[in-house]
Amino acid sequence: MNATTWSLDGQRDAATAGRGIWRFASPQAAFQLAGRLQPLAVAVAVAALLAGLYIGFFISPTDHQQGEAYRIIFVHVPAAWLSMLLYVAMAFWSAVGWVFNTRVSSLLARAIAPTGALFTFLALWTGALWGQPTWGTWWVWDARLTSELLLLFLYLGVIGLQSAIDDPRRGDRAGALLAIVGVVNVPVIYFSVQWWNTLHQGASISFKAAPTMAASMLAGMLLCMLGLWAWSAVVVLRRLQGLILEREQDAAWVRSEVGGVVSVEQGGRA
Repeated sequence: MNATTWSLDGQRDAATAGRGIWRFASPQAAFQLAGRLQPLAVAVAVAALLAGLYIGFFISPTDHQQGEAYRIIFVHVPAAWLSMLLYVAMAFWSAVGWVFNTRVSSLLARAIAPTGALFTFLALWTGALWGQPTWGTWWVWDARLTSELLLLFLYLGVIGLQSAIDDPRRGDRAGALLAIVGVVNVPVIYFSVQWWNTLHQGASISFKAAPTMAASMLAGMLLCMLGLWAWSAVVVLRRLQGLILEREQDAAWVRSEVGGVVSVEQGGRA
């Protein structure tokens, strides 16, 4: 990446800054916004997770079929939802970065990938823990489980492709292409229990019908979902800030931001 290209990118980002939401295409504006959003996201994550887990483990009734083993849904279901939601978000920001050539969009997609992979692994792991007492086996090549495993491979593929290319901008575009192509797997995961005769149970929550679970179970699950979503926002925003500082390390505003942080830390130690 030569200096002329970086200069053109900087001019493009500066030109879009100040026009509504596009002002956050500026790395500096995005960095500052990420910093402002994190405290709120931390507060939401802590409050929602504590409330959700308390309801799920101490207030919700025991399931008459699965006994206490069902309580893993308060982690498994939110993790599975987030694994799909984060992939769609990663593909969306990849497409925005590809079409408009905005650096922050590509960096945000890159920041989402590890967190999405973590939630996908968590969904698979907790699903295995749930499946063993329910189905009598840790794993079956069920349509939903198999497509969820493919989702994990897609996340790892995006991360690996981005890391394997020395030029970060080319790595962003290569990863974006795989992310956009792989998004077709998300509806396969979601509708797999309807399209095929699978061992996995159907959705407990549907937009077309009333929930099939007790109100306390639903409340606990939704609170855990909100808490994990907020936690993922904190991690992604923090990672985005690190990527911005890495890419923009020679910019004057970065030296100002880093200098301010160092000054505060030194003042606190004094």
